[in-house]
Amino acid sequence: MERNTLYPIFVKTEQIKILIVGGGYVAAEKLGFLTKSSPNAQIDMVAPFFREETLALVDTFGVHSIRRPFLPIDLDGIQMVIVATDNPELNERIYRLCRIKGILVNVADNPPLCDFYMGGIVTKGNLKVAISTNGKSPTVAKRLRQLFEEILPEELDELLDNLNAYRVTLKGDFEDKVAELNRVTRGLVTEK
Repeated sequence: MERNTLYPIFVKTEQIKILIVGGGYVAAEKLGFLTKSSPNAQIDMVAPFFREETLALVDTFGVHSIRRPFLPIDLDGIQMVIVATDNPELNERIYRLCRIKGILVNVADNPPLCDFYMGGIVTKGNLKVAISTNGKSPTVAKRLRQLFEEILPEELDELLDNLNAYRVTLKGDFEDKVAELNRVTRGLVTEK
């Protein structure tokens, strides 16, 4: 049986520089996903043109947009790149440049040219759940995201605040604290 071996991480996007190459529908979709989850992300965009909905997001989130074709110099100081153009040759060229420079890259709708995937994300206050299908079905990730958004209560943030306040009061070593927090939170999940 095949297994998803991706390692999920949560990136502090306000501390790194992200570049999106493209200004069309796919670029707008990627920018929308990114800013919905991380509204303070540091994002640059470069494209010869930008659709109106892309420009609306650029303005709303203070994204730095450059209206011209991609140049290799655009990668200077960048840690993560999302490529969303309709030019397969350009996409592959940018992918190869990123690999040479050690920059994480995602070429939209081309899993072999991706170091990472942008999965479904559910946010309820401080709780964030990421969903990945290993690049096989973004639609399934979307449906699961919608399900979790529906079933996870808004009050989760209050619970997290209370558990954090309780955790701070705990005495003992790490193992003692983990055991106590496991005891207190056992009722959150039903065990078989």
